[in-house]
Amino acid sequence: MIHFVICDDEKAVCAELEQTVTQILTNLNIKHEIDVFFCPEELEKQIKNGATYDLMFLDIEYFTSKLNGIDLGKLIRDVYENDQVAIVFISRETKYALELFEVQPLNFLIKPLQREKIIKVINKYLTLAGLRTKEFSYKKGRNIFKVPLGDILYIESIGRKLYLHLVDGKEEEFYGSLKDTYESQLQKYDFLFIHASYVVNYDHISALTFSHVRLSQGETSLPISKHRQEEVRAIYQKIFKRRML
Repeated sequence: MIHFVICDDEKAVCAELEQTVTQILTNLNIKHEIDVFFCPEELEKQIKNGATYDLMFLDIEYFTSKLNGIDLGKLIRDVYENDQVAIVFISRETKYALELFEVQPLNFLIKPLQREKIIKVINKYLTLAGLRTKEFSYKKGRNIFKVPLGDILYIESIGRKLYLHLVDGKEEEFYGSLKDTYESQLQKYDFLFIHASYVVNYDHISALTFSHVRLSQGETSLPISKHRQEEVRAIYQKIFKRRML
């Protein structure tokens, strides 16, 4: 169980963070709890009473509070002697770099928040905490299933359904967003988002042209969207060079 806390006086920011974090961890089948506070004094009160967290998202500036996020971070590190909790600061300003150094944050996010930056922060935390697994998880009804990433040839999106094509010829279907699935589970593991309808496993690509990807299993050939062709080729070459080192 991972215990998160979000402390920001902008309710829209809290809602966005909570929704994104929940989507990522639900897709990964990681149990979690998220507490939300709108002022740092209330969060400090909970910490003083013994509440513990694994990852904190702290706004730096609060319009109705004397305590700011950096001050709270220093209290957590120095007064409450907690060096284990990961802290991510949030602000509309970029001027706090030197002050943040003392608190040793995991990261610093600029408002307005970008979904991809939030995903990167969560992935970084999960990696550092040893919680990133090399399995793909998906939900059907109330049941959650897992398959090794290496067993996936590609994932196809048709309507509201995703179709998981596996190396043994089996096919699994479930409801979901291809974009969300790619960003939350596959992007870090050398999968290529070649088309609005297809995400492909690099390990099973036998040939790549500007317009198509051919898979090593069977005679499957999948199209690459015109607007993705340069990006896909660049990512493919980057993976190839990294693996050759």
